[in-house]
Amino acid sequence: MTQYVLWMLICFLITLVVVLAASKRLTIIPTNKFTNMVEYGYEFVKKDMGESAIGHGYKKHIPFLATLFFFILISNIIGLIPGAKTPTGSLSVTWALALISFIYFNFYGIKAKGGWGYIKSIAPSGLPKPMVPIIWFFEFFSLVIRLLTLAVRLYGNMFAGHMILGIFAIMTQFFLLDAIQFATPLVAAPAVIWFLFLFVMYALECLVAFLQAYVFTILSAVYVGLAEGEH
Repeated sequence: MTQYVLWMLICFLITLVVVLAASKRLTIIPTNKFTNMVEYGYEFVKKDMGESAIGHGYKKHIPFLATLFFFILISNIIGLIPGAKTPTGSLSVTWALALISFIYFNFYGIKAKGGWGYIKSIAPSGLPKPMVPIIWFFEFFSLVIRLLTLAVRLYGNMFAGHMILGIFAIMTQFFLLDAIQFATPLVAAPAVIWFLFLFVMYALECLVAFLQAYVFTILSAVYVGLAEGEH
């Protein structure tokens, strides 16, 4: 049981509580701000990710996509709390999320086209016969590499962002201690500058937390659409 696994379980429970709490307060005319926020997030996944990326038959995939989005978003935001760990800052967690997405869209591709039909559909139709094996190999490689890109993109962005925040926080602390010790404007100025840098980076990380949840979910939706659709 590592810290990242512990915080992953905590984020899972938070996601569960948020969704269940919001679902119990749903009304025809929304009045609760918390419910409105969760419902807006769900509609955002439904319209901007599911419908736009998958198209026909998108509704059955919305529960999966919404689960991905809310879990990753909450995990990213929790990691911004001092003392907490972001589960998505661990490669093992992002690999697990990427593997779930990879299995999901391949499963629905096979379900829609059949096993052999899905294998053949990896290469675009209408190619000259001598080109089919070559193009199929490159397309298959592109299909498999999606697992790697999903995992590494999320991990790299969250890990790098938190490392930068940590460096800025340490530098701010050093200059603040010097400012308190010497209590002169000349020494205090760098501390203020570093604190402003830290504030800006923190605000940027809040944006990155949302963007990475969006990118992971929209790519999963695109892959589902490609798996079920025709080339």
